[in-house]
Amino acid sequence: MYIWDSTRCWISAAHATLPEGLKLLYIVTNTTYGGWIVKRRFALLLILVVAAGLLFVGCQKEDAAETAEKAASIKIGFIGPMTGDYANYGTLMSQAVRLAVDERNAAGGVKGITVEVVVEDSEGTVEKGQAAIEKLASVDKVTGMVGAVFSGVSIAIAPRAQAEQIVMISPSSTHADLPGIGSYIFRTVPSDALQAKVAGAYFAEELGIKRLAVLYVKNDYSQGLYEEVSKSFTAHGGEIVAVETALQGDKDLRTQLTTIKGENPEAIYIPNYVAEMAQILGQAASLDMDVQFLSADGFSNPEIFDLAEDDTNGVIYTGPVDVDATPGSAGFVADYSAKWGVEPDSFSKNAYDGANIIMDAIEKTYSGTGAIDRAAVREAVAATENYAGVSGDVSFASNGDLIAVQGIFQVVDQKPVQIGVYTVDGEELVKLK
Repeated sequence: MYIWDSTRCWISAAHATLPEGLKLLYIVTNTTYGGWIVKRRFALLLILVVAAGLLFVGCQKEDAAETAEKAASIKIGFIGPMTGDYANYGTLMSQAVRLAVDERNAAGGVKGITVEVVVEDSEGTVEKGQAAIEKLASVDKVTGMVGAVFSGVSIAIAPRAQAEQIVMISPSSTHADLPGIGSYIFRTVPSDALQAKVAGAYFAEELGIKRLAVLYVKNDYSQGLYEEVSKSFTAHGGEIVAVETALQGDKDLRTQLTTIKGENPEAIYIPNYVAEMAQILGQAASLDMDVQFLSADGFSNPEIFDLAEDDTNGVIYTGPVDVDATPGSAGFVADYSAKWGVEPDSFSKNAYDGANIIMDAIEKTYSGTGAIDRAAVREAVAATENYAGVSGDVSFASNGDLIAVQGIFQVVDQKPVQIGVYTVDGEELVKLK
């Protein structure tokens, strides 16, 4: 639409919103010649030059604002189940991250900049996890992230973290394939590859079990452990006599347990999360199943003792090495308990270390002004070696995996007791203490 000007020029109504310098140059002169309207656009080149200059200035202002915003705070994300059957895992770990950040801010932050934690609820599902990483990457623009909690969610979100150059350190995702997704993916928990090799060899050689049954839930964590433990166990002379499965969230597992009971195994391996393991132990007791139960690091969540109580006694499981005797761990447990009113689990220690490793890396690489160099942060994290964490000494292998050993625990009076520390040399089980 055009309006008439007394100078016999046509001026676009749209030009009213343009900068003043450009309004003057937007005028288009109209001349009548033989019944035809001829529009002569003056100083077209000058218009383009001025427009480009104004756009450049505008972009400079926007970039400056963005830089100032980035320098105003540093954001670290957390993804884990905060609601639902598995909320206890996410609650305990996210509280550890919050504690680490609160302590850092009390000491002046990172180069004087406040660190913020953005917690996203995955509910333990891939779909919610993907929505969470989308928000953390696009809206919150986090520099680093602790999580996800479950292997299936971590595997699903890792490609996005890699693409966005967000350093991701999982405190609890043990699936062997996770670090291979990208160079920005790390973890402060031993891989299933190590856990499974130690478990299979220990069950066969140290416990002397020959006939093993398995009841696992169909998710990446549980299925991965079943597959790898089975390989290790059979390689050391054992036999898998029954394999039963369940879906995540199943409440009645008596049919599977009855089938297993009919095979008369010496032990049953249940590498699951606490909700299903509590159901299994309670229902096995109701079926009068007098059999040794074996499990994995999912059993290290203390909620299992609230849910299954006496049924947990005697269970033997693999898990992160007990470091409660170290000064750093003892102080962390005391501070965590005082702040949150509950004791942390082993994964919480891993989460606390992961948050501090990320903040240390930012501290080492950030100049104090401008944007954070994410590639430099990643390099600093990758260089972590013999970091004195509350979970023990932390060193990362070249693929982002934790260089670790494995603890063996047995539950006595509803409390886990470490009964050994092992690693493997090839396929050979090596006892360290």
